[in-house]
Amino acid sequence: MLKRLLDNHFKLTEHDTDVKTEVIAGITTFLTMAYIIFVNPSILSESGMDYGAVFVATCVASAIGCLIMGLWANYPIALAPGMGLNAFFTYGVVLGMGYTWEAALGAVFLSGFTFFLLSIFRIREWIINSIPMSLRMGIAAGIGLFLAMIALKNAGIVVANPATYVALGDLSEPSALYALLGFFVITALAYLRITGAVMIGILGITILAMILGHNEFAGVMSMPPSIAPTIMQLDLAGAFDIAMFSVVFAFLFVDLFDTSGTLIGVAHRGGLLDAQGKLPRIGRAMMADSGASMAGAALGTSTTTSYIESTAGIVSGGRTGLTAVVVAVLFLISLFFSPLAGSIPAYATAGALLYVAVLMAGSLTHADWDDATEAAPVLISALAMPLTFSIAEGIALGFISYAAIKALSGRFGDLNPAVVVLALIFAGKFLFLD
Repeated sequence: MLKRLLDNHFKLTEHDTDVKTEVIAGITTFLTMAYIIFVNPSILSESGMDYGAVFVATCVASAIGCLIMGLWANYPIALAPGMGLNAFFTYGVVLGMGYTWEAALGAVFLSGFTFFLLSIFRIREWIINSIPMSLRMGIAAGIGLFLAMIALKNAGIVVANPATYVALGDLSEPSALYALLGFFVITALAYLRITGAVMIGILGITILAMILGHNEFAGVMSMPPSIAPTIMQLDLAGAFDIAMFSVVFAFLFVDLFDTSGTLIGVAHRGGLLDAQGKLPRIGRAMMADSGASMAGAALGTSTTTSYIESTAGIVSGGRTGLTAVVVAVLFLISLFFSPLAGSIPAYATAGALLYVAVLMAGSLTHADWDDATEAAPVLISALAMPLTFSIAEGIALGFISYAAIKALSGRFGDLNPAVVVLALIFAGKFLFLD
């Protein structure tokens, strides 16, 4: 009876799969992205948020997103708080710009709500097609470099210097050594196609540090911590501050293009695109993503988005939403492993951040380096993010430089209204609001 119900709802036979294959695919996807359970609370807690509450919010928001994607959109795509946006939340918006974490959660909710409206009214295609590919590549790479800077800073590998702004830290310190070892191990395991390479690296460094006396063991399982410190604490009024426009836009922009790229990329790998190369039910998939972001903000975590790691489950045979439902169940089970998450030191997650940075920086290879009007905005956008410690500033400078260089070069045909309007808005913000 259960098998027939699952077959009817997820259309398993139609997709040439079965329950066993989907479960294995779900477990595989979860293992490749479970590192977010440890990394997200570590990053967001630096903004002043309660570590335990963020841990719960991360697991629950991920489960909600996966359930919507699986049960409604019927795609084997898992969701969780996005890397890069969680770092921007803490280091850019809260610590950098001085906003409260409650206002930052409000900005995440507004971006998710806007994303939801764009999906309902089918404006997303127009927006996606309006943004030049070079800017998309530069922004993706910039987020990677931003993560790399945070990883190096958290491990003490890069430190502040009054003369040169940054300098090499003391590499003989345990934190630096553990972070570098973790990065080396994760990269090697990923190259060898070991499932769960990132999580293995994080847990391996944590255990090694415990054995050598540099970290304390807090236990493995317990009842979930209270989510009260973060649930429904978002400050929508604070997020409506005009100066927060670039923040809301940054959350929306990155989530929109990251989700679009992930959905198409994963669907292509799994043969889920139709004859025209389009993704059926993309509206539902987009609304699942935006709905998860709103739910996550209400619970107490940064933007929840589709994960490219879902490809691991696709490769294992996952073809339907049952894969995502399995991932959701595993995230809920993870709620009982909060002591283990609390035992993970920052240097153990630094290696994971650095590895994710490598993957994201790879988008630079797709830039047209033979065309200076395309290459210059890419480099400006990519470099601005780590050097200003802000994804929003990098996006703004990327748009401004793209519009200005194209106009001065007489390449007006490369410009479209969306790029020009956004460039003028960002320029106005720098001139009159900063």
